[in-house]
Amino acid sequence: MYKYFLATLITLCIAKQTFTQKNDKKLQGKLQTLLAAHKGVAGIYAIDLNTNKEIAINADTIFPTASMVKLPILLGILQKIQDGKYQYHQSMQYKDSLFYDEGDIIGNLKNGANIELSKIILLMLSTSDNTASLWLQGLAGGGLAINDLLLKYGFTHTKVNSRTPGREINRTQYGWGQTTPREMVGLLKLLVDKQFINDTVSQHAVRLLSRNYWDEQAIAAIPANVFVASKNGAVNASRSEVLYVRGGKANYIFCICTKNNEDTSWENSNKAWQLAIEISTILWQAKGGER
Repeated sequence: MYKYFLATLITLCIAKQTFTQKNDKKLQGKLQTLLAAHKGVAGIYAIDLNTNKEIAINADTIFPTASMVKLPILLGILQKIQDGKYQYHQSMQYKDSLFYDEGDIIGNLKNGANIELSKIILLMLSTSDNTASLWLQGLAGGGLAINDLLLKYGFTHTKVNSRTPGREINRTQYGWGQTTPREMVGLLKLLVDKQFINDTVSQHAVRLLSRNYWDEQAIAAIPANVFVASKNGAVNASRSEVLYVRGGKANYIFCICTKNNEDTSWENSNKAWQLAIEISTILWQAKGGER
């Protein structure tokens, strides 16, 4: 009962903070036009960490996370490491029963192969390795444990659905996980603000998220000399990304989520991916970046 009371209290505090933030009306109008033209459902939440101005368009609509669910899984495994259940550089043994996809690096390990936990985390985040991610989800205590952790920090809409008892209907609708643009930004902001466990763990998590192999969409709009921590997710009809951008005068976090997309292609010309690039470019130029 206490944990639910605490989660409600934190949620109310977040809601109060959101209420006092100023809306960036000029940028919101520009992005609203882009999102309205998208053939599918699109939502965005962005916050300028220097001015506290926000952009919110369908920011509280629930979207599939696809591989963005790996951010909550990261929090779950880091919590277990903090609790002393595992060591960051602990050697783990891969078993064939963990196999999920032959396209994964972890999934191509030999049965009985040893690999450090730190490298499993790296592959989950950097290459979005699904076998690594499901392995870590289990090590973190499963979807129920991760969802309880999310609730503890006030995230009521972000959930792990896959392999999580009681969430089968949600999995059918949203897939592996579900979230809102506002909450996905909130998760990354939790780390940027050093509010997850402690300063050291939070900063380490941000560094881990700065090594994204999948950098051809929203990240591509940001100059290479600017720091970016990110996680993206993609399934046929849903493409989404969350980014923390820090460089020059720019200091912001944004998340673009889409679902029910008409364009389900996998080329870089995909309309949802192009939308992400365009939004990222506009935000970078507006927030103190190159003009």
